[in-house]
Amino acid sequence: MAQSTGTVGEVVPLRDEGGKPLRVAMVNWRDPWQRTAGGAELYAWQISEQLSRRGAQVTFVTSREAGQARREWRSGIEIVRMGGVYSRYPLVLSWLLRHRNSFDVAIDCMNGIPFFSPLALSRRTKIILLVHHVHSEQFFVYFGPLMAAFGRFLEGPVARRLYRDRQTVAVSPSTAQALRDQLGWRGPLYIVPNGAPPPGAPAETVSDGDPSIVCVGRLVAHKRLDLLVSMTDRLRQDLPDVRLHIVGRGEQHDALAAQIRELRLERHVTLHGFLPEDAKNRLLAGADLHISASRYEGWGLSGIEAAALGVPTVAYDVNGLRDAIRDGETGWLAPPGEDLADTVRRALKELADRGPQIRAACTAWAGGFTWEASGERMHRLIQDELDAF
Repeated sequence: MAQSTGTVGEVVPLRDEGGKPLRVAMVNWRDPWQRTAGGAELYAWQISEQLSRRGAQVTFVTSREAGQARREWRSGIEIVRMGGVYSRYPLVLSWLLRHRNSFDVAIDCMNGIPFFSPLALSRRTKIILLVHHVHSEQFFVYFGPLMAAFGRFLEGPVARRLYRDRQTVAVSPSTAQALRDQLGWRGPLYIVPNGAPPPGAPAETVSDGDPSIVCVGRLVAHKRLDLLVSMTDRLRQDLPDVRLHIVGRGEQHDALAAQIRELRLERHVTLHGFLPEDAKNRLLAGADLHISASRYEGWGLSGIEAAALGVPTVAYDVNGLRDAIRDGETGWLAPPGEDLADTVRRALKELADRGPQIRAACTAWAGGFTWEASGERMHRLIQDELDAF
């Protein structure tokens, strides 16, 4: 498994053989401004911006949410939108076919199912498959047995054959290993991790609760936020002032609100919905802990964002999260069957004993991840691909 190629140094502008800006298509299932956007969208956009700054002409090809423009420009990047939850795949493939000679490089983001860009684009186009995490069992969380099995077939045998001669980028060692073990990937794998905001807490923080625990993420089934609500119910027995703050939006909102009412946790659990970046950071920076109950992650971007603010994370020891969190140093990883309430109690005790050292370790760890370095790794991989021919 390679950590991409080259070292950060002099930037060679991304140009084609004629010296013109390299034409790059970033093909992702959503853009960062859609209501259900998450870490995958942030990654795709940040890498797009990094490549644009390095001289590439980037087109961000994605789905379209109601009310969004079909085409627009942001930060020098053209955004082309089409299709909804299911129709985006055939519509994007058709669009790529109509523009098959328009790109030198395409980054095809596989969020469970790829866009099958090799079927549409010119043979001369260099295609890089980008994978955040292997979905496999996650298909069964959202679909019935038949549809889930079909999704696994597309993610596994179909994608493995179609992209067998293409470079593949994973965002973490866990994802790279899952590609090998679960999908039988045999070609070269490169790791280009997520970046992180600069370390250091904002000037003003908001602390509400003792202890104060924050969860940041989409309100979707595989994040298992219901476990966090139940955890808070148990924690309040010996921590009567505990507060859980859930930041994010998604289809699980109403179910979580009903669970909070049923357990009479209105004083202990707050559903904030979407918060602007500054407000989110103020809330997070004032927390004792950041927490996640997710069972499927490719990385753990919210954990790194929390670490950048000096806040450690409690999470389950699953793919992605075990890469983003250094157990016992920048957070605590619980075995999959452990009650997170027990892990939180242990974490709070350790924070009371050595809080300053843990917070310093968090900011130091997060400081090692930047979007500039990740953009450089992707740049070098693209450059090596072009230089190979």
